[in-house]
Amino acid sequence: MPTLHYQTAGESHGPALVTTITGLPAGLTLDMDFINAELLRRQGGYGRGGRQKLETDVMHFLCGVRLGKTIGAPLVFQIPNRDSRLDNLTKTPPVHRPRPGHADLAGSIKWLTTDCRETLERASARETASRVGAGAIARCLLRHFGIEVFGFVRQIERARTNVEVTPDNWRSLISVRNASDTYTLDEQTTQAQRQAIRKAKEDQDTVGGHVECHVFGCPPGIGSSMDWTTKLDARIAYAVMGIQAFKAVQIGAGVRCAEVRGSALHDPIAFDPAKKNEPTLGFVRPSNNAGGTEGGMSNGQPIVVTGTMKPIATLLQGMPSIDLNTKQPQRSQYERSDVCAVSAASVVMENVVAFEVARCLLDKFGGDSMTELEANFRSYLEMARRLPL
Repeated sequence: MPTLHYQTAGESHGPALVTTITGLPAGLTLDMDFINAELLRRQGGYGRGGRQKLETDVMHFLCGVRLGKTIGAPLVFQIPNRDSRLDNLTKTPPVHRPRPGHADLAGSIKWLTTDCRETLERASARETASRVGAGAIARCLLRHFGIEVFGFVRQIERARTNVEVTPDNWRSLISVRNASDTYTLDEQTTQAQRQAIRKAKEDQDTVGGHVECHVFGCPPGIGSSMDWTTKLDARIAYAVMGIQAFKAVQIGAGVRCAEVRGSALHDPIAFDPAKKNEPTLGFVRPSNNAGGTEGGMSNGQPIVVTGTMKPIATLLQGMPSIDLNTKQPQRSQYERSDVCAVSAASVVMENVVAFEVARCLLDKFGGDSMTELEANFRSYLEMARRLPL
C-alpha cells in the first residue's frame, strides 16, 4: 500500500480549505464527533482574533468515505470558509508593506511581485485547520491500536506550568486542559497566561510560547534507523517545524541534553515480566529523557515533543518596514490577526505529531484494510513477546 500522506490546498480568504489524504487502509471508522471537536478546539484559546467568530470549522467529505468508513481510495475533505472574499479588492486589497517576521517579503520576491497578498493568503495559519483535520483522522486509526495523543500549552511568554504529565495522570488532565482557556494544566498558570496576553493586547503587541505533546501506547520499533528519511523523530520534527510561526522543536530532554553527562542523561533499561503484555512489552525505564525515541525508532516509552511558537508577526501597532513599490520607509500593513495563538498551536502540533506516528505505523505494518493491518500488528507484538524466537 502507498505511504500515508496528505496535501492541503486553499487560501485564508478563499472559498474553502481542501485536503487529500492517500494511504489510508479500507475499513477505518471515522469518529466525526471527535474530528469536528478537534477542529473546534483549534479555533479556541484566549487571545484569538475576530476571524474565529466568523468561522465554524466542520469537515465535509468529498470522496474516499462510505457509510462513515474509509474505502482505501484517496480521501478528500473540505472545510468551507465563511469569510470568503479573496477576489474582493475592497475587502482584500493589495499589500505593499510587508510585515517583518511573516512570509510577505520573501514570498513577494520569490514570485516577482510587489503585492504580498497571494503569499500571505497561502502562508496564513488558517491552513492549519486542514492539518488538524488530517491529524484527527490519523488519530482514529491510532486509537484503534490503543495509541493516544495528548497536547497542551506548557508556557506563554514567561507564564509556565510545571505540572508533570505521566501515563497514569494524562487522562485526568484532559478535563483540566479543556477547562483552561489557554489550554494549560492548572488554574494559576491559566490566569498568569491570560494576564500576559491581555497586557500584550493593550500594548498592541503579540506573545508566543511552548507547547507540548505526549504519545502514549506506542510499541517499540515504529520508525527506522536504516534510512534518515524514515526516522520517527526526524519526521515528527519536520512536521512540527512546518507549523506556521514555529521556530524550534525538541524531543524529550531536547537542548538540556547538552548540559549533563551521558550517565545522567540516558535512560537505564530494565525488564518487568508483569508488564510484558503492555505496549512497552515489559521493558521499563526510570526516566524518559530520550522522549520515547532512540535511533529514530519508538522505544515503548511515551513520545514527548516540545514546540516553540514565536509571537505572531502581525502587530496592530505595525513595525518598521518599507513600501515595496517606492522602497521608502513605512509601517508594516495590518491584517486581522490574533494577539496569541499558542493555544491553537498546541492543537495543531498534537495532530501533526499524530499523523507522523500513524504514517510510521502503517509503514511498518502495512495492510490495505484494517483487518490486514490488525493481523500484522498483533503478529508483530506476539513475536516480540516471545523473543528470543
